[in-house]
Amino acid sequence: MTQIRGQGYDGASNMKGDIKGLKTLIMQESPSAYYIHYFAHQLQLVLVAIAKENTVCKTFFDQISILLNIVGVSYKRHDMLRNARLENVKKALDCGEIESGTGLHQEMSLPRSGDTRWGSHYKTVCSIITMYEAIHDVLVDLGDDPAYKDDWTKIHFVIGAFENFEFVFFAHLMYIILGYTNELSKCLQRRGQDILNAISLVNVAKERMQKLRSDGWDNFLEKVTSFCDKHGVEVPAMDGDYVPYEKSARKARAQKQTNDDHFRREVYIGVIDQISQELDNRFDEINMELLSCMSAFSPFKSFASFDAQKLCRLAEFYPKEFSNNNLIKLESQLDNYIDDMRHDDSFKGLDNIVDLSVKLVETKRHKAYDMVYELLKLVLLLPVATASVERIFSAMLMKMI
Repeated sequence: MTQIRGQGYDGASNMKGDIKGLKTLIMQESPSAYYIHYFAHQLQLVLVAIAKENTVCKTFFDQISILLNIVGVSYKRHDMLRNARLENVKKALDCGEIESGTGLHQEMSLPRSGDTRWGSHYKTVCSIITMYEAIHDVLVDLGDDPAYKDDWTKIHFVIGAFENFEFVFFAHLMYIILGYTNELSKCLQRRGQDILNAISLVNVAKERMQKLRSDGWDNFLEKVTSFCDKHGVEVPAMDGDYVPYEKSARKARAQKQTNDDHFRREVYIGVIDQISQELDNRFDEINMELLSCMSAFSPFKSFASFDAQKLCRLAEFYPKEFSNNNLIKLESQLDNYIDDMRHDDSFKGLDNIVDLSVKLVETKRHKAYDMVYELLKLVLLLPVATASVERIFSAMLMKMI
């Protein structure tokens, strides 16, 4: 146990719990066994799962699922949606509400979200907001057509939900939250992991969530209200009593909750706080510093990210391997090491630290720079899995099955 120097799990609470989680128990035995959440784990899907912990938010995603089953069940209904959107775009152009131009108002579809499709939830929410009017028109046509009588119960339920302020509110909330984390989510899925860029995007996502929480409510509510006014959705008074969709007014009065209390405090702030907590759990200060220091080893572009100070700081995370004498030795080796690397043609064109470690051994440099190589080995133990690793692992499982 004392030899462990890295941990990484899929995020289950029994693994990473702060009190009795496996991560905590191992670190009690080996304090240098740092936990880093797998980068490639589907961040956007996890954020959706976190948001679903809010009961009303879960209802919103359930409604989307029913909507997709109705509209996307056949090619005929896909054609109906495409034609309805085309007609709405033509009307808007004739009225001067939108401008024409190359690349504008391209054909869209309503993609099906799924837990195996990265980024699909964001795309689905975007399409719902963009094609709201066309989707509504198709739902109404289906609800009036006797040919679809068997689906009328579901269709009328979705129409009712679709025309409700709560549905529009959640669509815009998830659109903005998933949008702010979309760049980070895509960055974490690339084959070549850009650690520095990922760290920067993590900080951006955290700052965005805090800004949304502290002073984003008024602007957000204004956008939702404007959308509702445009599409004929009734906007409840924020100081009025909150009445849940398809719940009795009597039960709502018993709860004594205003719309402002529900939508702003319970939903808007509540979901943002949950998302922020998840980001903090995945990317805490120690992990961020470890990853930032780790990036200083990168051989990409002739060791452009090399930083001796960061590498010395990285060594301080491993006191058993780097005593004071070893830290002094490491510091003196680093200057010679980087000059040697940049002048040796055999080290040019390397992209990652794995290739660097192989080349050091091939050229016997790992013996000349033993302290540098020792630190590099520790870095290689940090379980920062890229998206390609997860894909390969999934492919292996499929072959085994």
